Amino acid sequence: MSDISWFNFENKDKDFPFYKKNPHVPKWGWIVLLFAMILGLILSASDSIVIIFLSCVVIILPVLYFLKWDYKAIFQKPSLRDVALALALCVGYLAYALIMVTLLENVGIAGADLVEHSTVSMFEVIPLIFSLMTEEFLKFIPFMFFLRLVFKYSENRKLSVVLSMIVTMVFFASLHSLSLETFIFAIFVQGLGSIFEFFAYIKTKNILVSYICHYATDFLIYMTIFLGL
Repeated sequence: MSDISWFNFENKDKDFPFYKKNPHVPKWGWIVLLFAMILGLILSASDSIVIIFLSCVVIILPVLYFLKWDYKAIFQKPSLRDVALALALCVGYLAYALIMVTLLENVGIAGADLVEHSTVSMFEVIPLIFSLMTEEFLKFIPFMFFLRLVFKYSENRKLSVVLSMIVTMVFFASLHSLSLETFIFAIFVQGLGSIFEFFAYIKTKNILVSYICHYATDFLIYMTIFLGL
């Protein structure tokens, strides 16, 4: 594949799995992955850290199975540069979200709180370790599915990445909304906001980097609320 098929910011030493049958996922395999997504989503809504941990397991194991247990295709040890990137993107998202929330509220569009302020405690950051990894795979699986689907018919890698990312952002926003108004809010805040985590993954092909960005973001939000800042 020529360099023109890659974005300039990407690490070209690694590529996305699945979309070029690298490795191949059969049709029934995508059904399994879809079922794992649904089950993982349901379990992640629990208040039990054991169940939340289980949600993480049930959504990751099928992916590893279709990767033929080659975990390095999606997980690598983050370098210091990777961690710095993740933290910088975290700051970028928080700035973006603050601006976007202010703009949306000024035009009368409000969304549900990310967390219930009255119930925040230090202990709640522990389940985030597992629930946010589940969320990363709730984005990863549809992203890979649509990447495979679009690339199959277009053979255009850049187009496939962009379209798949947009569809996944809309899907991710829908997970954070209960009505049309909150959906519009979620589209701009959680949906389009997830571009920061997508950038981390697309650049490095390492879910751990996007996960660090995601965890750092939510951790800072929880701490801000907990400290009353």
